[in-house]
Amino acid sequence: MSHVLHFNLSRFYFIYYFFVGAFVPYWGLYLQSEQFSAADIGILMSLFQISRIFAPNLWGWLADHTQKRVKWIKLTALLGLLGFVAVFWAHGFWALFFVMAALSLFTSSTLPLSESLVLAHLATTNGHYSKIRMWGSLGFIVASVVLGFFIDSYGISTLLWFLLAVQIILFGLSFRLPEAHVAPHAHDHFSIWAIIKQPVVLALLFGCALMVTAHSVLYNFYSIYLENHGYSKSIIGLLWALGVVCEIVVFMLMPKIMVRFTLKSIMLISLALAVLRFSLIGLVPENLYLLLLAQSLHAFTFGSFHAASIEVITQFFNGRHQAKGQAIYNSVAYGIGGTIGGLAGGFALQYFGGQYTFMLAAAFPLLGFVVIALGLTLSQPYASKGMFSE
Repeated sequence: MSHVLHFNLSRFYFIYYFFVGAFVPYWGLYLQSEQFSAADIGILMSLFQISRIFAPNLWGWLADHTQKRVKWIKLTALLGLLGFVAVFWAHGFWALFFVMAALSLFTSSTLPLSESLVLAHLATTNGHYSKIRMWGSLGFIVASVVLGFFIDSYGISTLLWFLLAVQIILFGLSFRLPEAHVAPHAHDHFSIWAIIKQPVVLALLFGCALMVTAHSVLYNFYSIYLENHGYSKSIIGLLWALGVVCEIVVFMLMPKIMVRFTLKSIMLISLALAVLRFSLIGLVPENLYLLLLAQSLHAFTFGSFHAASIEVITQFFNGRHQAKGQAIYNSVAYGIGGTIGGLAGGFALQYFGGQYTFMLAAAFPLLGFVVIALGLTLSQPYASKGMFSE
């Protein structure tokens, strides 16, 4: 992969996840400052997950059908920017509900389109997915740490202007993304439904959805949970950043890890560590040292699990189904799984409290471990050469 191509893709990932690093840790706190209940916050935050059930599939189909991924990335980035502008005038539950619903239709689709674009480039170059995705993690870290200090100093309203500026930059950078040519594949004649209905694919999607369900509780309510236990915004931002720092380390090590471990083993180890992580968060919120340990496990519960999942999805969905495969993975795992976690987490937080909510969240990766252990078999047990190879 040329240096220019690597730079443009990495820079786009950095800014996209810079937005995520500002949004995920602090948007729930912004909604709380608007006097919404935990259940209301769960509903509003889940709009982004609900839209991921169907919106990425539309954009994924358009991308595969037209072979113009960058065109649709530009459009979703523009519409996401225009949708976010309306947030400044949206106050009250229903006003924010409709604005966030519209915004989520576009922002939820930018990532799977970008993932399919990157994978298409990697298929014809010697680049590494983990080295590009690592820049997204760096963007998340910078945003979560910097914004935590800004909010402590200037208030939560800083978040809106911060996110607006990032959306503008993201739209501008979409014009620097190079289009990719997707080579024909032997499985192109297969129907997309013929792939999805395979028991092994269903087990994969179900197992991933269970992992994301638990993480959706974390993404939506972890900052609120920590604030309720007396932690400052700066400490909250640093805790989020720690998890992503550890995630970066794992992304850098993924080429070596994938040579030594099968993809299924990586997923199972990640699921087991997720059970430990969410149990710790629920059991010991006052113990900062154990919270630091729990956050460090993000390296595995997201980093290694995501990398292995992307590789496995690529084995099943390739050629002309590549963008649709990424969209389906996002729809089932992050759409359905995320919606369940967001809605259930909001009501659980309101009626049972934060500690019980996170302890219950640990049950989802436990069930996911069983599903993957019993249901996932791979004809290519190790990562294919290229995406994660050294």
